[in-house]
Amino acid sequence: MIEVSAAIIKKDGKILIAQRNRNQSLALKWEFPGGKVEPNESIKQGLKREIREELNIDIEVKEKLGEILFEHSNNILKLTAFYAEWVSGDLEALEHERLEWVTVEELENFDFAPADMYFVKKLKEEGKTNSHN
Repeated sequence: MIEVSAAIIKKDGKILIAQRNRNQSLALKWEFPGGKVEPNESIKQGLKREIREELNIDIEVKEKLGEILFEHSNNILKLTAFYAEWVSGDLEALEHERLEWVTVEELENFDFAPADMYFVKKLKEEGKTNSHN
């Protein structure tokens, strides 16, 4: 099983989403940024490294949003999403086609990779719960 992590980076009431590179699998689909965890690192260390490599920013990994198992290219992947806070650095799309800051309500307007759709639904459900507080 391959461990993959994703960051739900929030700023000013919006969430950062990234469009996959046109030369990758799931080309041009939208996702929450992140990537594979290396064997020698924890899932949170891997997420921090991937965000640094992909977006040129440093994050602080916060609480877990959830996890999902899925199959991709004949591999079983476990994708875990964490809330994260942008700590420093200048945001750059080093590996993605585009980056967008969107509200939870706007997430459904984007064509997400299948595994990331699980987290889109979770965020929307959470948003409904939080709006009643």
